[in-house]
Amino acid sequence: MDQFNLVKQTLDKMGISYEIVEHPAAHTTEEADEYIKGKEGVRTKTMFMTNKKTDYYLLVMDDAKRLDFHEFQDLTDTKRIKMASSEALEEKMGLEPGVVSIFGLINNHEKDIHVYFDQAILDEKTMTFHPNVNTRTIFVASKDVLKFVKEMGYDYTILDLE
Repeated sequence: MDQFNLVKQTLDKMGISYEIVEHPAAHTTEEADEYIKGKEGVRTKTMFMTNKKTDYYLLVMDDAKRLDFHEFQDLTDTKRIKMASSEALEEKMGLEPGVVSIFGLINNHEKDIHVYFDQAILDEKTMTFHPNVNTRTIFVASKDVLKFVKEMGYDYTILDLE
């Protein structure tokens, strides 16, 4: 089954409502945002990171913010955080760069990714993501995104990023 239909099937089984907008391939969050102008929902970016010990971290935040890696390390009591390689992304989440989203957790059978959300986006009613493909944007209620993470078997931590 392709990644997009896997996301839809998983959300349907969980009873989570969503809205899909189809568009040409978008390789950046800025590009994707152009295709969904005027629609309500915080535009997210999902960052897949690692450290020297090969621990993995997934951070969901507003795409308008820039991540301060030092702040993330301080808040999470981690060291030497960097973006994970495309090989690690493929191995752990079954995804390629440019389509990383919270829905990649569907493919992480080891359940070995630490999940973080920036508090600022949780105050929003709806979040947007690529549903593991960059030719669509999915809109999901913020409370349902958290439900998805829990039902996938993960805990998450909420950070207050500057």
